[in-house]
Amino acid sequence: MARLWVNGGSWVEVKDAEGINIVHLTVDNKEIAVSGGQTILEAVARMPGIGNIPALCYHPAVKPNGACQLCTVEVSENGGSKFRFVVACLYPVKEGLVVKTNTKMVRKRRKGIIEPLLARCPNVKKIQELAEEYGVEKPRVALLGEDCIHCSLCLRACQETIGKAAISLVTQGIYKEVAASFYGYQVSEEDCIGCGDCAFVCPTGTIQMGPDGKPVLPKVKIPYSEVEAMSKRSSYFL
Repeated sequence: MARLWVNGGSWVEVKDAEGINIVHLTVDNKEIAVSGGQTILEAVARMPGIGNIPALCYHPAVKPNGACQLCTVEVSENGGSKFRFVVACLYPVKEGLVVKTNTKMVRKRRKGIIEPLLARCPNVKKIQELAEEYGVEKPRVALLGEDCIHCSLCLRACQETIGKAAISLVTQGIYKEVAASFYGYQVSEEDCIGCGDCAFVCPTGTIQMGPDGKPVLPKVKIPYSEVEAMSKRSSYFL
């Protein structure tokens, strides 16, 4: 029998359950047994006190996409002799897998992710808490004062759980924004059913529900190149 941890403070001696897909792995030197078919992040999230894996773009209501990379961990598939970095929200649990969630290199990678987020969203409580935990005191770039971290949880919730497309990411690169159709910050009656899923999954509280029962999105700053392009397209129909 193996000693298997059920949370950060207790363990039990168990035998393999016949006919049940049980996966045995080690997380931060603690042996755990979980059901197969889930990711490392899902497995650890169900065991309080086991591992240390933060995440911003993950929510159990939608499919993971690994956008923020904050849940990066080290894994070994050969008993711990060789490790590599993987994104925990996408990497499936495997028999004999060894996982390290809070090593010096893992923390360094997460710190490198949190610093630009703090520069973009210095007033967001969740980002402030992560910055404090990982020792990010002051970003080396200018503070922008935004609230949205572009995790895409809102639009994925709208598309996957509701089957709508009331919200999308517009433009690219540093100009990327969350918006409704035609760069709007208020969704249309046709596209939105007012379910509030987008506000519910938002990790920073950027999206709020308005008095009309519809989400109010951040006001979009349209880059000049897009304005010029839209003006040219409009002139074709004059």
